[in-house]
Parts: sequence; C-alpha cells; structure tokens
Amino acid sequence: MTEKFIMAGETPMHVADTERGGQCVVLLHGYLESMLVWDEFVDLLKKDLRVVTLDLPGHGVSMINGEVHTMEYLADCVALTMEALGIDKYSVVGHSMGGYVALAMLDKYAKHLENITLLSSTTSADSQEKCDRRRREIELIKAGKKNTLARLVPHVGFATQNVNRLKDYIEDIRELILISEDDGVIAILGGMIERKSRGEQLRDSGIPHLFIFGRHDYYIPQEVADEMIEQDPNAKVVWLEESGHMGFYEEPEKCAEAILNMIKA
Repeated sequence: MTEKFIMAGETPMHVADTERGGQCVVLLHGYLESMLVWDEFVDLLKKDLRVVTLDLPGHGVSMINGEVHTMEYLADCVALTMEALGIDKYSVVGHSMGGYVALAMLDKYAKHLENITLLSSTTSADSQEKCDRRRREIELIKAGKKNTLARLVPHVGFATQNVNRLKDYIEDIRELILISEDDGVIAILGGMIERKSRGEQLRDSGIPHLFIFGRHDYYIPQEVADEMIEQDPNAKVVWLEESGHMGFYEEPEKCAEAILNMIKA
C-alpha cells in the first residue's frame, strides 16, 4: 500500500491506498486503534478491491482538531479524503467506532456510498451508563493514567478462547493506546458521547448494509445484536461464531468473505 498525507478540507489525513481495483472499500478503525490494525486484513481484500485505510483524526498520526471530534466531523474527513483521492463511489466498513463514523456519512454523503458494513458496531446512541463510563475514561486520561486503559482494555475485545493465540496482536493494540495523543483520545470520547441513534436512518436509506457480529462480543452482547436485527429486517447479518469484538483478527477469512460477498453482490 502507498502511504501519504492528504488534505481533507483543512485537516491533514494519514492515508494508505492499494491504488488498484475497480470497486473500492474504505476501512474505518475503532476507538483506541489506528489504520495499522488493518495491515494484514487488507491482504484478504486487495485482490478483489481497491482498499483505502486511514487514521481518523485523534488517532494514529492524523491531526487533532479541537476539544471534541464529533462523528459528523470524522465523516466529513473521510468523505473529503475519498474526494481528494478521486474516488466517487465506495463501500465503507466501520469497526466499532468506525461504524459510528460510517453511519454519520449518511447525513451528507449517502450518494457516494455503495454499501455499509458495521463490523462489531451499533446503530444506537450511547446509554447513560455508557456515557458515564466514557466520562470516567476522560478523567482517567486527564489524570495521566492512560496506561490503565492500555493494561485493561485490549484483551477484553477478544473472545476468551482467542486471547492466548492472539497475544501478539493484543500487545500491538496496547502499544497503539500508549502512543496515542491524550487530547485526541479525549476528543474522540467526547464525540462518541454526543452521537445520535441512526438505526432508522440506515434502515430507510436504501443503501445495502451488513451487520457482522461476534458471538462472544463483550461490548455488543447477543441481546443488543438481536435488537438491531429485529429493527432492521432488510439488513444482511453474519455471525462470527468464534469471535469477540475483534473479528477481523479472530476470524479474518470469514470476516473478509462476508465483506466481499456484500460488496460483490
């Protein structure tokens, strides 16, 4: 992949692009991640698709722009990046927080979206309990204790049976957390607290969409996934039976197959 910086409006974006292929997919990483998490997964898609990955502002080496990065602002950055690359139509795969950004693109950029895949993500806004938990994370980071997040968070994303097998990836994610900018993480948390529910908007958009769930996802338990499916009967659904929240690491081939089937349909 070719790495470069591109101006998305006023925001410099760190981008990687395979640069070949007719249909294009942009992969949006989750909270406390960066585009580096997709490195191996891209290999499963690039024979069939042009693949773009990027650091969402506040993560990786893309810039921080203000005290709160709303999902709408991040959506603007993604759309303007794709415009700068000269790509008019594309599919979007959003992992966790990246799914929130993909959904926010429905406001202004629906005409560019061929389909949307929510990978271990939800269409609903945060509950009060989850908002409170994010506020506690903000206070933790402001207190200089981001290393606590790095110690506690990464392994929770994986199904118990995969933790030992994928311990090197877990360590990589821990390192991504440690090197992330405090102000960027705080800005992202603020944006997630503010985000709105978009299930009805997605359902009524007419854009084909896929939900990929991990059967052992701590963050999106079975009952939450079932409610999403019930509320959106037209959505395609794939379950990763041996995965937690990080299916593109835990069952990468099955995850890639589901995405390719969606895009190529």
